[in-house]
Amino acid sequence: MDENQVLENVNPEEGLNEQKRLRREKLSAMKAEGKNPFTIVRFDRDSSAAEIKEKFEELENKDVAIAGRIMSWRDMGKANFIDLLDGSGRIQLYVKMDDVGEEKFAEFKTWDIGDIVGVKGFVFRTRRGEISVHVKELTLLSKSLNPLPEKWHGLTNVDTRYRQRYVDLIVNPEVKDTFAKRSAIISAIRRYLDDQGFMEVETPMLVSNAGGAAARPFETHFNALDEDLKLRISLELYLKRLIVGGFEKVYEIGRVFRNEGLDTRHNPEFTLMELYQAYTDYHGMMDLTENLYRYVAQKVLGTTTITYNGIEMDLGKPFERITMVDAVKKYAGVDFSTVKTLDEARAIAKEHHVEFEERHSKGDILNLFFEEYVEEHLLQPTFVMDHPVEISPLTKKKPDNPDYVERFEFFMNGWEMANAYSELNDPIDQRERFAAQEEQLAKGDEEANRTDEDFLNALELGMPPTGGIGFGIDRMCMLLTDSPAIRDVLLFPTMKTLDK
Repeated sequence: MDENQVLENVNPEEGLNEQKRLRREKLSAMKAEGKNPFTIVRFDRDSSAAEIKEKFEELENKDVAIAGRIMSWRDMGKANFIDLLDGSGRIQLYVKMDDVGEEKFAEFKTWDIGDIVGVKGFVFRTRRGEISVHVKELTLLSKSLNPLPEKWHGLTNVDTRYRQRYVDLIVNPEVKDTFAKRSAIISAIRRYLDDQGFMEVETPMLVSNAGGAAARPFETHFNALDEDLKLRISLELYLKRLIVGGFEKVYEIGRVFRNEGLDTRHNPEFTLMELYQAYTDYHGMMDLTENLYRYVAQKVLGTTTITYNGIEMDLGKPFERITMVDAVKKYAGVDFSTVKTLDEARAIAKEHHVEFEERHSKGDILNLFFEEYVEEHLLQPTFVMDHPVEISPLTKKKPDNPDYVERFEFFMNGWEMANAYSELNDPIDQRERFAAQEEQLAKGDEEANRTDEDFLNALELGMPPTGGIGFGIDRMCMLLTDSPAIRDVLLFPTMKTLDK
């Protein structure tokens, strides 16, 4: 029984096993005849499916060589139509016994959907108007031993799509488009920053002190030195060392790792971009953020107006700027500028059913109000500025109000998209902030920063006034591709291991 015939009276799993068996038998027969496709090392192409369609007038009746995967098959006896998928898209092939020879045609008829083939032929348009390739020569380049998902249903199981992304990319063209856009987004970011005079650098992933963010690190052991190390949670502290060293504009795009849960916006390893610029502040970082987002959207999408989950967001207008205190006052009706003591903050939190821990300060409680009442409303591009000092251990205090710092978080669609500071460059103040973080760590805050003596040593040499920012690349890709979950913009997201 050929696998392309209907398998009757068997359950789907038995049918799949039968198809796998038939494909392996076909491969064994090919090897016995000295026609093992896996011994072929090269096929020279001169065209792609997209190029043939785009340049049809130029290529009509001209010979081309293309290669790709068989995706569908219409058997009409001595003439067959197949759809070929290459990296640029699909194109129809017309394979006729009289053109390729009886022996080759018989061999061809034993191939399967999913097989990878190389063909040579001429470009033409069928009577139905479809641009196609009339095949004169064809070669089996690789045998597909596992069948693709059933033709009309594709790969729809979300869990399987993430685990077997290679199948997802083959059978769901829109997925491939998402990742092509992701690549274009990152390229556009680099182009913009390079044009602004920034230099791209690389910093360590394995570190003894994982600082620069509030997150729990992954831990490992380096056998050669018999030392415990951590995977970085941020790029910040090493990049600021480079500012001290004299590089005035630096950035890095790289993976960071945070030992936290999985949801639609979080994956334990994700792509972060951080940049630092000497002689500017957080206002300079706001201007850079606006210009960068507009540039990337225009380059990748051709517009500064984007739609995510049905919500239109306009990147062309000036982004809103609001302080955290004013945002909480606007959406929660609580004015923290009048809250003078921790006891007052706790009383207000209890009144509004905002849960807090004993270790939380007044500034922590303000931030809890912000998370509870404000974030979901920040759909349009918004800078939320001037955070409490207690939650910003690496940021300069506001000269006129030292309870707050020169920091902003950038929000769209209710998500934090970026986090930026006027960087703290006072080594004495920084040491005091680290000490306060150590106290929080001792009280049970597993995400608190630890003192980094080498970073303090760098600051003591002198760091110029500096603006810095961290961008979540994956969330940016989600918004610009209208993808519902972070896993949709990660080629290989973290998944729980299946029981073996």
